[in-house]
Amino acid sequence: MLRLSVVWAVWVWVVLVRNMVVDKTQSWSFRGVHIALAVISLAFAAATWRITGNARRAATRTDQP
Repeated sequence: MLRLSVVWAVWVWVVLVRNMVVDKTQSWSFRGVHIALAVISLAFAAATWRITGNARRAATRTDQP
């Protein structure tokens, strides 16, 4: 379920950044702030993906005798 939230966050931010780059109706500062927020959110998503993978591998190792 946690990885599903990562996929959703990546999808939302990629679409938003693509729209911000293509659509020039907003100011550069507005777009810059939101693109910076997207980069930070994507970094958190990558960290979450990695942490869940490590936790899954650790759980698999402890389950085996």
